[in-house]
Amino acid sequence: MQALTLTDSGAPIAVKCFESAGAARASVVIGCAIGVPQRYYQDFAAWLAAQGLAVFTFDWRDQGESLAGALRGKRPTLQNWVQDYEAVIAHAKAAVPGRPLYLIGHSLGAQTPGLFARPERVDGMLAIAAGSGYWRVNAPQLRRRILFFWYVMMPLATTFSGYFPGARLGMVGDLPASIAWQWRRWCLNPLYGMGAEHAREAYARVRFPIHLLRMHDDEMMSAQANADLLAMYPNAAHRLQTLSAQDAADQRIGHLGFFKARFEATLWPRALAALNRLAQVATMTPPVADSMHTATP
Repeated sequence: MQALTLTDSGAPIAVKCFESAGAARASVVIGCAIGVPQRYYQDFAAWLAAQGLAVFTFDWRDQGESLAGALRGKRPTLQNWVQDYEAVIAHAKAAVPGRPLYLIGHSLGAQTPGLFARPERVDGMLAIAAGSGYWRVNAPQLRRRILFFWYVMMPLATTFSGYFPGARLGMVGDLPASIAWQWRRWCLNPLYGMGAEHAREAYARVRFPIHLLRMHDDEMMSAQANADLLAMYPNAAHRLQTLSAQDAADQRIGHLGFFKARFEATLWPRALAALNRLAQVATMTPPVADSMHTATP
């Protein structure tokens, strides 16, 4: 594993590169969920590298190892985070020339590619535990309390602290105030980020295939939220696959669990199979949407 810092997006972005033992057959960029640091994905990234892929993880600006100084007073936007994502993609393309590039987007990491300036540089995306964050399609257990969060807890905590103290509250991680307020606006819009940013045309430019792995016990994303996210990418071939309790040897997966090392033998091969399928779908012209729901590859 090699660590480096990119500045092409206008801010220092901490990146880790996991190299394959031989020549990489493709590159993979992992886009983090909101408030989740890149170190959370390192075991999974190292495993993918052992399968012959060059894998790149990163922290959004003012998050994790990309944060310099105190979080209070930082003012990035989600559009800035999109620029960070694309800067890492550009680096990965240059590092592994002539090979396809895939995204593995966890939650927010699968929501923001619709805002890319150059989506054509991506050959496919594996979305994991990803969906629209619109509050009405949150998982039932979250939906029952989410309006209190958006209208009371989040505004008070962010105003008082100068940033959103998610780690202290046990709700996602710490976020810059500007990101927390913008994310709130997304989650209160029926079309989520696409609607909040008036970005329907931008999402329509995405034409790389998408394979979404839904967790049967996701405490944040409902099946409707998963479907709504795919609908935001109207010109992308897509497949929605549900991972069941049986797939996980009856262990809890949830919104965050897929990347834990205990799933190396059970769930991680599903990700590799999905990436292989994306490689096949990417060669199809024109792309044909596939909305098959299945619990097995």
